[in-house]
Amino acid sequence: MVRTQIYLTKHQREELAAISKAAGKKQSELIREAVDRLINCSMHSRREAVLREAAGIWKKRKDLPDFNSARAEWDRK
Repeated sequence: MVRTQIYLTKHQREELAAISKAAGKKQSELIREAVDRLINCSMHSRREAVLREAAGIWKKRKDLPDFNSARAEWDRK
């Protein structure tokens, strides 16, 4: 692990201490869990954004063969 120093507001620090005591976990563990949740949420959002951006990128291309025609040729025996 890498040591990192952060600044919290007084309210954040008090609430974190209360949650830590109630959960029986160290404050640093709770902070790591919260950071992991943020990272997972962000990764999911970025993945969705990339997929939305990529959707239909070939839609207006004229240099590609017609998919239905190409697919019909595959079915011929």
